[in-house]
Amino acid sequence: MLKKHPQDSSPSTWPEAAQTLMALMHAQGEVARLSEREQLFSTLLVSVNAILWALDWETRQVLYVSPAYERIFGRSAEQLLADSNQWRDSIHPDDLEYAERSLAEVLETGAVEDREYRITDADGQLRWLSDKCFINRQAEPGQPVIIVGIAEDITEKKLMEAELHRLATTDVLTQSSNRRHFFDCARREFELARQQGEPLSFLMLDIDDFKTVNDSYGHPEGDNVLQKIADSGRAALRRNDLFGRIGGEEFAAVFPGCTPDMALQVAERVQREIQRLSFSHDGHAFGITVSQGLTCLTAEDDSVESLFARADAAMYQAKREGKNRIVTA
Repeated sequence: MLKKHPQDSSPSTWPEAAQTLMALMHAQGEVARLSEREQLFSTLLVSVNAILWALDWETRQVLYVSPAYERIFGRSAEQLLADSNQWRDSIHPDDLEYAERSLAEVLETGAVEDREYRITDADGQLRWLSDKCFINRQAEPGQPVIIVGIAEDITEKKLMEAELHRLATTDVLTQSSNRRHFFDCARREFELARQQGEPLSFLMLDIDDFKTVNDSYGHPEGDNVLQKIADSGRAALRRNDLFGRIGGEEFAAVFPGCTPDMALQVAERVQREIQRLSFSHDGHAFGITVSQGLTCLTAEDDSVESLFARADAAMYQAKREGKNRIVTA
């Protein structure tokens, strides 16, 4: 008969040992699962093309920033954590006041979801950010106010919007404002001039004998003429003047804050620039002239259309009087 060794555990200790072993195995399993979750979380943060960030409002210290910061800003995350001003210093100067003011609004509203501003990355490239931020509502009284956010690079979206706007407002051939956009802008300038009591002038310009150009040299050469006329017209105008192609060979301009004498000087400059143009087709050189009609805002005018009608009539009078001239009305 076998004798029990004095050091053998009593039957009553086996359940305790088993429970201890099971607890250890469970703990090891939990550690493994936590490690897997941490690895998964890190992988997600690396793959997400948006910057997750956290800021201590009182100290303005960035407490956390995700890996996307380095891809978008082209700067070290460690340096940002050491010096939070790096983000602020990257914001475009024209957008800085708005970016700071809109960030502060989160203290009152709890969330700000429509912040869009520009930054300059480490390569000097301009980028647009859409930055949503939220205040930590779970903080205990007396604890630091933490603002968390997510910033996305929306540069491609902004470029697409700008291109769509350009296509919607620009005459494709001459790169001038198209008729609709020109008159939308002209109406705004008209209302502004009326409200502020400022002068405003309206110019109509039509290419003389343009049909002959198309018939004699072909439509491609006619398109070339239109492009050169538009280039000369824009170059002769002042910085804030409006210029657009409103018909086949018709162009128009609006001169905000321009007295009648000043407007006539601008129209004469346009006339001279166009007269200097020289064209050639199959060895045959030819020039172009334009007829212009000019008018200015009066107390009787109730819309920009009244200026347009008066300038248009003056332009056709210039045609009747022999073309290549300016008629004022």
